[in-house]
Amino acid sequence: MSDVTVRQLAEVVGIPLERLLTQLGDAGLQVASADDMLSDAEKLKLLSHLRQSHGKEQGDGAEPRKVTLQRRTVSELKQGKVPGKGVKTVSVEVRKKRTYIKRSELPESSERRQEAEKARQALEDQQRELEAQETLRLQREEAQRQQALEEERKAREASELLERQRAEEKAAKEAEPMPVPQPPVVERAAPEPVAPPPPPPVPIPAVAPPVRPAAPPPAKAAEDLKRGKKKAPSFGDKSVRREEGREGPDLDDRRGKLKKGKSRGPVVMPEQRHGFEKPTAPVVRDVQVPESISVSDLALRMSVKATEVIKTLITKMGVMATINQTLDQDTAILVVEEMGHKAIAQAEDNLEAEIMASMADEETAELLPRAPVVTIMGHVDHGKTSLLDHIRKSRVAASEAGGITQHIGAYQVKTDHGSVTFLDTPGHAAFTAMRARGARVTDIVVLVVAADDGVMPQTREAVEHSRAAGVPIVVAINKIDKQDADPDRVKQELVGLNVVPEEWGGDTQFVAVSAKTGVGIDELLDAILLQAEVLELKSPQKVAATGVVIESKLDKGRGPVADILVQKGVLRKGDFILCGQEFGRIRAMFNENGKPLKEAGPSTPVEILGLSATPNAGDDFVVVADERKAREIALHREEKSRTTKLAAQQAAKLEDVFSRMESAESIDLNLIIKADVQGSLEALRGSLVDLSTDKVKVKVVAGGVGGITESDANLALASSAIIIGFNVRADATSRKLIEERGVDLHYYSVIYDVIDEVKKSISGLLAPEYKEQIVGIAEVRDVFRSPKFGAIAGCMVTEGFVKRNLPIRVLRENVVIYEGQLESLRRFKDDVGEVKMGMECGIGVKNYNDVKTGDQIEVFEKVLVQRAS
Repeated sequence: MSDVTVRQLAEVVGIPLERLLTQLGDAGLQVASADDMLSDAEKLKLLSHLRQSHGKEQGDGAEPRKVTLQRRTVSELKQGKVPGKGVKTVSVEVRKKRTYIKRSELPESSERRQEAEKARQALEDQQRELEAQETLRLQREEAQRQQALEEERKAREASELLERQRAEEKAAKEAEPMPVPQPPVVERAAPEPVAPPPPPPVPIPAVAPPVRPAAPPPAKAAEDLKRGKKKAPSFGDKSVRREEGREGPDLDDRRGKLKKGKSRGPVVMPEQRHGFEKPTAPVVRDVQVPESISVSDLALRMSVKATEVIKTLITKMGVMATINQTLDQDTAILVVEEMGHKAIAQAEDNLEAEIMASMADEETAELLPRAPVVTIMGHVDHGKTSLLDHIRKSRVAASEAGGITQHIGAYQVKTDHGSVTFLDTPGHAAFTAMRARGARVTDIVVLVVAADDGVMPQTREAVEHSRAAGVPIVVAINKIDKQDADPDRVKQELVGLNVVPEEWGGDTQFVAVSAKTGVGIDELLDAILLQAEVLELKSPQKVAATGVVIESKLDKGRGPVADILVQKGVLRKGDFILCGQEFGRIRAMFNENGKPLKEAGPSTPVEILGLSATPNAGDDFVVVADERKAREIALHREEKSRTTKLAAQQAAKLEDVFSRMESAESIDLNLIIKADVQGSLEALRGSLVDLSTDKVKVKVVAGGVGGITESDANLALASSAIIIGFNVRADATSRKLIEERGVDLHYYSVIYDVIDEVKKSISGLLAPEYKEQIVGIAEVRDVFRSPKFGAIAGCMVTEGFVKRNLPIRVLRENVVIYEGQLESLRRFKDDVGEVKMGMECGIGVKNYNDVKTGDQIEVFEKVLVQRAS
């Protein structure tokens, strides 16, 4: 290093000369001008000062506490062909900046309760400090206001006294005779040694001169004053001023402005002015800056207009921004410091600490009894849903595809001894995650075992989930009305799983029931309520509502819909809710029967509307104070999730490279899964990925809830993926693209059909298969009632043809709601066997009368396909 001038150092570093001079002064270096020389020692001193001001420790061997990485990537975006110019290419440059803090600088983790208590204590200390500052400010303002009122009162009293004195003097002058004054007055004034001083311009009570007693006014003058004919003298009366001989200015009576050519006299004394003065120094505020913040929120925290923030970004930082644009933490800190305020970087866990602090109040809240949450678990086709149907006096299984439950159903049943909340979980092996989620949120597990079938794999799995969650089990031995039923064999098999009946010396209640005849249902309810009394279930109600998401789906007419279970507190319509990475305000709330609710207490399952998107099944939710805080926390969680996924994807790519190096014959089977609800998507994703082998790797490229869109088809083309639609269909635009580009698309309505097909493809079983081929689609334009066939759908065939003997599906918003057969097909009054595209017809669906206007009737046939080796 060599000596350089200040100007040369500023050019080398690339900062303004004025800013470098300021930094040199802050570092304690005496620099008079830009041409002064700087030695190596002075430059090292400046560097040490800058490192300390930027959060780094002093010393040569000190490690930095935080590292800021900048990334710049350039990509090309090709647009469509332009006539005469060919393909247009646009270069896109993306710049990213991220700061990483050393792990040792972060606060050490401890138990959840201690963290919550510390966070709550910190918030209370901050609140007390803010309240103290606010109280001091109010006291100061009150003192200033009282001082101003006192000074105003003194000035008013002085002016009133002066008016009275002048009125008395004028009345005295009018009462005296007009000729020369009386001689006694002259004789009385002669012996006085000193003449009284002239009155000051504006006298005050403390220095008021002695007033000569005035003679009473004549009767006529008093009468004129009483009737209002003569105006009483006032402080602003010009005639009074002229009579007194005062040289002060004349004031405009209405506006208080000076007359032309005259100057204002000393009307108000200095001690009579109010205490408010315009602040001369700028107000410096402490601004909390989170990881990401919008321009409008940042302006609100600094108490400035958003246009000022945008102006600073554009002119001083070269960043084009709008009022709704989101800024990262580093950029926001620079903006705050540029505008003269103090920026305080908000740590990553501060937002979560606020949530934990609000949940810490649950420990001191009053605990009240609540209804038990009971989960029905067991093997597939052992009668779980049928047993619950008999309790609810409804038929849920009839609406499920294939007669099995593929979603979690939540119902609340009222009994003579109180309410009981039931959760019905699927029994198929693919729904392990859903059953585990059901066991996590429940209080009691009812294990349903068929008396004629015994203990099966999903029965063992349900027992394991219950034990892992620490939940007591009540065993219901179902189907005892069958001839081959053997309840004792079921008990012996369960004893092998350490589930011992009470009559055999264990602690588990066994109840023999029949979901078909209703035998033993009352005994089962009594056993559940007895177990609930033993548990003494209680929860706080006067706290912020919390709970868990049971299921979620996307409804085209209502938006994101979430089925949730309230665990603590009371959830009300209009509350701001944070649910995983989603947030929103509850616009509507319904129970399991579709009845609107205004509030829901603990152990109540409800369906809510108003979230920003569909949350993941199993996410916890909590009610927050306002929507702004909920949005901030949700964006923070989404950013952390995106960062984690990006790191996982990069690691997976490296692993793929090594696996390809080891075996060049490895094949990737890419899948895109679209399902009707989040739980089915989760189950399909886990089951299909588990089918991977050493030679074939099953990868789920993307998954979502709702119909198949054009973006899904484009993603399948780009990634060479197969699209699987589970109880959903593709819209018209995506169907056209899929047909033109030959995308492999498969529709399913039962989960084990999906698993079997993928398993066969992986294992190479190239046997002939039956493939469903859609031959026609009819759109329902109107619905008519027939005494013979029930609801008749008046349809227009929009694609292909409709044939009488082919199976059909009823679609509503591209989601399958019924699968069956045609009962009648008519054109006008004639029965026909086939109706082609563009023609109207009447369709009667067998055993289904809930067809609505706007539905689509899909006609398909099963074609035998010979698979080539």
